[in-house]
Formats: sequence, structure tokens, C-alpha cells
Amino acid sequence: IDNTTNRQVTFSKRRGGLMKKARELAILCDADLALIVFSSTGRLYDFASSSGMEAILERYQEAKEEHCGVLNPTSEAKLWQREVTTLRRQVQNLHHNNRQLLGEELSGTTVRDLQFLVNQVEMSLHSIRKRKEQVMAAEIHELNQKRDCLFRRKISNLTRS
Repeated sequence: IDNTTNRQVTFSKRRGGLMKKARELAILCDADLALIVFSSTGRLYDFASSSGMEAILERYQEAKEEHCGVLNPTSEAKLWQREVTTLRRQVQNLHHNNRQLLGEELSGTTVRDLQFLVNQVEMSLHSIRKRKEQVMAAEIHELNQKRDCLFRRKISNLTRS
């Protein structure tokens, strides 16, 4: 398109349509999607699905490196460093979540997050109580069997005498 104004109008309309289609694809197909567009003036337009631009770009980089087949030592080292970083982050999150479930590190926690923790603790307590009841019922059953066995022995001994 030769006319600068027409080109800019066309870009704006098509960019809007492209962004709309990207959102629809992400929502309807549950796809992780990242879209990056630079206009002719250098302005950045981007869209990322719910997992976020950084996570998608990281996945892209990993997939690209894996797809190349043989990795050079530097790429492989970077891949393992990212893996270690990701695992450390997950361990830190798990420790933090565990401490919160124990009632620690709650400052700055939102009401919604606190309610989630309450629900988690209540579900855990329910599971623990259910398991306790099962164990106690099994022990009672075992004790009743032992009592019945002793009772039968006693009757047997009395009838022999």
C-alpha cells in the first residue's frame, strides 16, 4: 500500500483482527499463544495467553533447542541451567506453600488466598479424620476378634474341665 495513511489504517484494522483471532484461538482451543507485532514505526504490540509471554517464549526456546537435535555444549548447559532454575523455583514455592499451611509466613496474604488456605486445611483435616476412623475401626475389629477367640478358648477350657 503506497499511501502512508492508508497503510497505517490497514495495519490498525488487521492488527486488531489478528489480536482478536489470537485471543479466540487461545480461549477456544486452550492453546498457549504469544503474538508479537512491530509496526513500521517500531511500536510494539503483543498478546499472550494466560500462561504469559515469558513462559511461552521460554517454552519456545526450549522446544527450538530440542528440535535442533544435537545441542552444542553451551546450549545444553543453558538448557540444564534453566531446568535447575525452574526446579529450584518450584521447590521454593512448595516450601512457601507448606509454611503457609502450617500458619507461617501469612503477612501480605490476601483474603482470597487465606480462604484458599482455610479450605486446604479443612480438606486435609477431613482426610486425616477419615483415615483415623478407618484405622480405629480396623483396630476395634481386630480386638473384637481377639476377644471372641479368647472367649471361645475359655468356653473350650471350661467344657473340658
